[in-house]
Amino acid sequence: MSLYLYAVLQEENLDLIKDLELKGMHEQPVQFHKLPPFAIAYSEAQQERYLASRANLITHETVLESLMKAIDPHQAVPLPLQFGLVVEEWEEVQRDLLIPYETKLKQLVNNLIGKREVSVKLFWNQTEELNLAVAENAGLRQRREALSGKVLSMDEAIAIGQELEAAIEDRQQTIIEAFLGKLQPISREYAEGELLTENMIYNGSFLIDWDREAEFAAAVEALDLQFENRLRIRYNDFTAPYNFVNIDRDGDREK
Repeated sequence: MSLYLYAVLQEENLDLIKDLELKGMHEQPVQFHKLPPFAIAYSEAQQERYLASRANLITHETVLESLMKAIDPHQAVPLPLQFGLVVEEWEEVQRDLLIPYETKLKQLVNNLIGKREVSVKLFWNQTEELNLAVAENAGLRQRREALSGKVLSMDEAIAIGQELEAAIEDRQQTIIEAFLGKLQPISREYAEGELLTENMIYNGSFLIDWDREAEFAAAVEALDLQFENRLRIRYNDFTAPYNFVNIDRDGDREK
């Protein structure tokens, strides 16, 4: 029987979720297997590999979020496992994860208790921002107007293009620094992610004290007003702390 894994838990805290009923992949019941001092949230796998389809990703995330909601975050925390992790037997989990990284896993648990991950993604209209940048820079505006309607030489085209690119990059950096300046002091840790679309200018995750989420959300709203609602902000106030559960397979491995 293959096993689909969702999270690492602390065995001593299983009583907190003893009455929890969850459905995982293929509507299989989520169960808990003790491997002291840990326990694993899992369900019986119905296939060897799981594609990262929207439905599968949502199912995986729903199980994690349900576990997080069911457990008092000031007492314990589930450590999320990567999507699609299937094993054939529990010995694999012991050999490859729990035994060699026991100390690191305990450190991660201690670091995350009483905290939550939130994320902020920023999107803008680049054309509108470029027009604003030109409007606010008299020198750049004059040079652009002087070249309007003119057949540009290669050097002129490159020069004005570089100026416009620098102006938009400066504008982007100003926005990012404003957000970090307000949000980092409220957070414990910070991680920056990849830009996923052309109009995304920032993708950040923050580890904050659980009870400071309202303060963090208010800061995001204040920043939205500061930039006069020019930005589209996607704020997620509740997500599994993937960005702060990192294991160095060599450096964290116990000798």
